[in-house]
This record gives sequence, C-alpha cells and structure tokens, in this order.
Amino acid sequence: MRGFFAGLKQVRRYPSLAVGMVIVLAFVVVATYAVIAIPPAEAARLWTRPGVAWQENPRTAGPVWLDLFTRDKLPRTVVVSSTNGGVRHEQPLGDEMKLIQITLPFRYDYDGFPSELNLFTNSSAPIPISVSWRTPDGRELTIAEARYIRAAPDTYYISQDSKLYKLLGDRLPHYGLFADPQDMGKPLKGNYEIKLIAEIPRDGDLSAKLVVYGRIHGLAGTDHLRRDISVALLWGAVIAMIFGLLAAVGTTVLTYFLAATGTWLGGKVDRTFQWITQVNLIIPLLPVLIMFGHLYDRSIWTMLGLVIALNIFAAGMVTYRAMFLQAKEAPYIEAAQAYGARNWRIIFRYLMPRLAPTLLPEFVLVVPSFVFLEATLSLLGLGDPNLPTWGKVLEDAYRQGALYHGHYYWILEPAILLVLVGVGFSLIGYSLDRIFNPKLRTV
Repeated sequence: MRGFFAGLKQVRRYPSLAVGMVIVLAFVVVATYAVIAIPPAEAARLWTRPGVAWQENPRTAGPVWLDLFTRDKLPRTVVVSSTNGGVRHEQPLGDEMKLIQITLPFRYDYDGFPSELNLFTNSSAPIPISVSWRTPDGRELTIAEARYIRAAPDTYYISQDSKLYKLLGDRLPHYGLFADPQDMGKPLKGNYEIKLIAEIPRDGDLSAKLVVYGRIHGLAGTDHLRRDISVALLWGAVIAMIFGLLAAVGTTVLTYFLAATGTWLGGKVDRTFQWITQVNLIIPLLPVLIMFGHLYDRSIWTMLGLVIALNIFAAGMVTYRAMFLQAKEAPYIEAAQAYGARNWRIIFRYLMPRLAPTLLPEFVLVVPSFVFLEATLSLLGLGDPNLPTWGKVLEDAYRQGALYHGHYYWILEPAILLVLVGVGFSLIGYSLDRIFNPKLRTV
C-alpha cells in the first residue's frame, strides 16, 4: 500500500489527471442535481407518459442557444390563457344561459413562422363556440363557427384544420394566419388576438388557452413527443454513472479476487477458473445481451447483473493470474507460509494488496466501455423502457430521421456527453496507470 500512497503524491505532475477529474466531477454534480431536482418516479413518468406535462412544448424544436448562430430572431413558444393574460366577459341571456367572450391577446415579434397552433378549451358542458382571429393590421377572420367542444378538456388543432387551410388559400394555418399581406413569405409582427364566443348554461364555465408553438425551446430542445430532451440528458448522466461504476466495480473486484484465489489455491480451482475464462472469451457479449433482452427482460438492473456475470471471467482474469503467479513467489509470501498463515489470510492480507495499485487504473479505464455498452443497448432498442438515457435519445433520433430532417442537436447532444465521459475517465485512467505502474512511471 506504500506504493499506492506514494503514487498519489505524483498526481500534481499530471495535468491530464486534473482535467479528467474535473470532467468526471462535473458529471457527478449533474447526476446529483438530476436526482434531487427530478426524482426517479417523476423522471420515468415524464419520459414514458408525457401527456399534459409537455403539451405546451413544440415538437422537435431546437435548443434556445441556436438563436445565437443566426441573424433572425427564431420563434419561441407563446402561451396565453383565460386565467393568465386573457380577458373574459360574461353577459346574462335570460334565466338559464349566459354569453361568454374570452379574448386571448399576445404579441408576436419573431422573424419566422410558428411551428404549430393549438387552442385548448375546458367546458362544463358540450357547447358550440365561435373562434375569430385578429391581426396587428386590423384584419379579422372567423376561423371556426359553431364548433362543438366536449364537456371536458378539448383541443382545437388549428394547424390541422382543413377548412381553414382552404380558406387561407391552401396555406398552413400557422403560416397563413401570421403572414404579412405585403410579403407572404414573412410573418407580420405586432399584437394578435384570438376571440372565443359561446353560450353556456348559467351555472356552467368555460376556460381557454392558446399555444403558439415556437421553433426553439429549452436548453436542449424537444423531441417528436414534445418531451424536453434536457430531462434525458440529466438523467442520462445518472444512469451512465450508476451503470458504468457498478459494472466496473463488480467486474474488476470480482475478477481480481477470483484470479488471486485461483492462482494461490491452484489445482482444480485454478483449472476450473481458467476453463471458464477460455469458454467465456469466445462468447460474444453483445449478441448474448441482445438475445437476453429480446427473450427475457430489458430492465437496467437485469442487464447490469448479466454484464457483470459475463465480464468476470474475461481477459482480465488471464492478466491478473499472470501477475499473481509472479507475486506469489515473493519472499514475504514464503515467510507467511512458514509461520503457518492460512490460505485466506495470505490471499487477503499479502497477495491481493501486493497488486492493489494496478487495480485502480484498470477500474477507471473500463468505466467508459460499460457506459458505451449501455448506450449501445438503448440504441438497439434494448434499453430500459422506463428510464430516460442518452442511448434512448439517440434511438429516438435515429428512428425519427433526425439527421435527415436537420435536427442535428438531437444527435449531437447525447453523443458529445458520451464522448466527454469517455475522455474524462480515460484521462484519469491513463494518468493513474503511469503513476502506479513502475514500467510507465517517469522520473
């Protein structure tokens, strides 16, 4: 162990180690924040059952920082409701009915057209409503007349209204309603408003919310289901750290222990371990995981256990055995045998500590391989369906043709994070290897 503590004193001599530790520490901080800010159950709910949680998010919108790389002011989402920014008027109509007028004003100052336009209503009874649109230059257009809405939350997908499409001259409503009459290729900036008029029972109620969806949203953008990708990026760090570290600890420590045990006990124990290792080395890991995921279970904990089991008797077993064969011939090991030390005492007290300094670099270096393995499984559709991970983001991006449609952020963000994790742990691992490995240590 003296070599271990002596090696730690050389840390300051390796700037790459400091850089790697900063990167890894940043991911640990991000993972910790994700667990605190978004509890596991909430993260799973947001990702697997988005529902109402993301209804105000645009589909496949880029991150807000894309606005820094263009001269135009890219559209952002505008939300106005009858309870927040809207104007509501009620007028009695006899003893049983009343007239409700809801005006939802908003300002649009962006250089591009919105990506979508939806009107959400909530009524206590099924009623017909009239919807009109007013532009900054005073034009007024009735976009829906006597449209029936349900006695529950209802959505009027204005952008998908085929009648309105024809009325606007075969232009998509979220283009035609905002177009400048002088230049139809540009939006008309200024104050807009949408007005709802309905007759409802005297004891009934009506509320409305207009969402003008933008082209950019959030720090990481959104996907095809309106989900905020930052949730997956944050929780991806949690999954990457947990999966990578637990797999590395499990495989490295167990391989190290079994190699020391087999080498010292020898005989049938050592031959059995070597036979299992030779058989395991010819079994391809990824196909086994793919088959297991398709036929049995895709839970991350099941996959983690299988990964550890298949990596215990791997190439590291052969390497450690060769090192222990040399270490067991040391004079102090023979002295321990001479005074009657038991086998387990020799293994745990003398043999394993002898090579302990080499364990840390090896452990750090294998973490990225397991992080990439988890991402690979997710990309192949074998990730845990209940957890948002970097691999799941890449899988969704691939299935939705992100590159084909120009949504490069969808691919680049998780890919860059995966690379950074690999670089961080690699810098630490190679630096520690130079510190603790006498053959690589520099004077």
